[in-house]
Amino acid sequence: MIRKATLNDVDAIKSIISFYAKQELMLHRSVSELYESIRNFYVYEIDGDVVGCCGLQVLWADLAEILSFAILPEYRGKCIGTQLLNACLDDARELKATSVFTLTYAPVFFEKNHFKRVDKATLPHKIWIGCIKCHKFPDCDEIALSLELS
Repeated sequence: MIRKATLNDVDAIKSIISFYAKQELMLHRSVSELYESIRNFYVYEIDGDVVGCCGLQVLWADLAEILSFAILPEYRGKCIGTQLLNACLDDARELKATSVFTLTYAPVFFEKNHFKRVDKATLPHKIWIGCIKCHKFPDCDEIALSLELS
């Protein structure tokens, strides 16, 4: 079941993100960051356990970012990611965002969902606020992808 995240989900979201952050596959998120941005998150729950998460962060009047998108390995390949992504994209459309982007090491998934690769240099400087916390900054090797919403 997909749903908006609640405060009770922070520990599970943190655990999923940390699993991938330890492998340097996504940006670490602190507990305080997660509490502050919990309204941006959707989770996928199976039998009472959160097995995936995805956030939508609005950055400007027309731009939003898909972030902290992760599914536990044993649940990958079950359309959970597509459902989480679609929930965030529906949210972006409701907010009247015209463009959504992501920085990822999983470009194929996003390309299957109609995102197009873009040069990171074309993205507004405002997007780098989160990146400053990453030890790879400014030599980010993630791939930028964007989707124009209709």
